[in-house]
Amino acid sequence: MQNQNNTNPMETGSIPKLLAQLAIPAVVAQVINLLYNIVDRIYIGHIPGIGAAALTGVGLFAPILMLLNAFAMLVGSGGAPRAAIAMGKKDHDTAEKIVGNCFTLLTGLAVILTILFYISAPTLLKLFGASSATMSYATAYARIYILGSFFVLIVLGMNPFITTQGFAKISMMTTVIGAVINIILDPVFIFVLGMGVRGAALATVLSQAVGAIWILRFLTGKKTILRLTKENMRLEVRVFGPCLALGISTFVMLSTESLLSISFTNSLSRYGGDVAVGAMTIITSINQLVAMPAQGICQGGQPIISYNYGADKPERVKKAFFTQFCACVAYTFTFWAVIMLFPQIFASIFTANKELVEYSSWALRIYMAGIFSTGFQISCQQSFMALGQAKVSLLLACLRKIILLIPLIFILPHFLPDKVFAVFLAEPVSDVLAAAATTITFLTLFNSILKKETK
Repeated sequence: MQNQNNTNPMETGSIPKLLAQLAIPAVVAQVINLLYNIVDRIYIGHIPGIGAAALTGVGLFAPILMLLNAFAMLVGSGGAPRAAIAMGKKDHDTAEKIVGNCFTLLTGLAVILTILFYISAPTLLKLFGASSATMSYATAYARIYILGSFFVLIVLGMNPFITTQGFAKISMMTTVIGAVINIILDPVFIFVLGMGVRGAALATVLSQAVGAIWILRFLTGKKTILRLTKENMRLEVRVFGPCLALGISTFVMLSTESLLSISFTNSLSRYGGDVAVGAMTIITSINQLVAMPAQGICQGGQPIISYNYGADKPERVKKAFFTQFCACVAYTFTFWAVIMLFPQIFASIFTANKELVEYSSWALRIYMAGIFSTGFQISCQQSFMALGQAKVSLLLACLRKIILLIPLIFILPHFLPDKVFAVFLAEPVSDVLAAAATTITFLTLFNSILKKETK
């Protein structure tokens, strides 16, 4: 990061240029990672004859998938920064112990979660809203995916340790390799071999397995700075305890997504049946096209904001924030306009079923009516994190999902005649209210946070 004059570009470089340099790779990585989540659904939705029911069944697995991701990030998002801090202190031994301890934690969690979810899958899927028409597809997909939980947790939980060492390209290749393999294997297993949803699950597990092997080969190879060794795999509370403490906020945010998914599918199953649940599966995938690139923009802005905050350069912090803010808002406003004008195009990507396309198009306009406001929400919330205000950020995330959205999903149907419309309406109402609260809170506290650093 140092140039010939021994100054850091973070302190002197053009803010828009820095944001572009850091955000574009992050957005690309987020979009590629998104393929993992939606490519199965695209292929499954186009299986002749059963596509709509199969897509609905696979969508019911989302809460379990989110919980697996949450446990992986509990370890990875907490351990990687701790390892980086240890490296900054020149404490290489502690940094390598963190890597080893986190690998052991992920392995143990994988064993426990695999047994727990495999046994309870049918019960959980029924609780989530599976019907007699969708249960077989949901169970078939879930059990194969669950058997590959070890690979999922290793990819999501250990890849941050590659990024934190500065090997961003290696880290991105983990995602690229897995996504490409998944895209290639999906049509082969689903259509050529006639495996249906089982083929989709198997393709995903195999692609994750290749990603896990890629990560472990790197972390045990010669190029890595922090090496994964047997000696450091023995669990020590003093080593992994601080990692879990730091990762708990990410875990809470991701695990509440699971609770949110359960709330939506349960209510929609009750009021709208399988077609409503199928529409929600499509909508969830499209919603990620908004959220993940916006998060990528903020990942690019975070180091600029954090560095200049620590360097006591409030004017550069402000410029970095407002540049990031404008980029996020512009993106979400553009996406909102396209969705409102052409919902059918997005819905038809996932299914050829005319009834499901029409229903999803109608539901998309309702659900996404407030999506323009997420640029405000994500930018301000992530900036709180960049400024070290993790508690405020977590509180505002809980405001949107736990305090507003989940209660509204169950409350609004009691006040509106169209129950399904009411359930979908909960999303834009909570989006706009939470975005307004988050933006007002951030702009109110921004200057005082910067002054505290100055003092």
